[in-house]
Amino acid sequence: MLSFPSRVRIFVASEPQDLRKGFDGLAAATRQVIREDPLSGHLFVYLNRRRNKVKLLIWEPGGYWLLYRRLERGRFRLPQDPLPGRRHVVMESAELALMLEGIDLRGAKRRNRWEPKKALV
Repeated sequence: MLSFPSRVRIFVASEPQDLRKGFDGLAAATRQVIREDPLSGHLFVYLNRRRNKVKLLIWEPGGYWLLYRRLERGRFRLPQDPLPGRRHVVMESAELALMLEGIDLRGAKRRNRWEPKKALV
């Protein structure tokens, strides 16, 4: 199972991409589709049209990592639709791990989480 520090944001392109693209092609898609810097250290996820293959692109000092996964049966499903005007979905690492296992999160219900109150200025 993959694990990432909490500071790493995960962006999933909602539009299918040509997964024949390599490092540079997906870095360009990161700039054009997701509108983020591929050198930021965040994780960028791309699905093919049939949604049975996925590539993950991440930069760390020294170079890119490119991970590739194919489901033998089933399809990857995004846990939610993108916000209006966006071409990507932001998710947490736990959601990504479940999605990579082929689990459909559309019917899952998240419990409210505790968040510290911000100090009044």
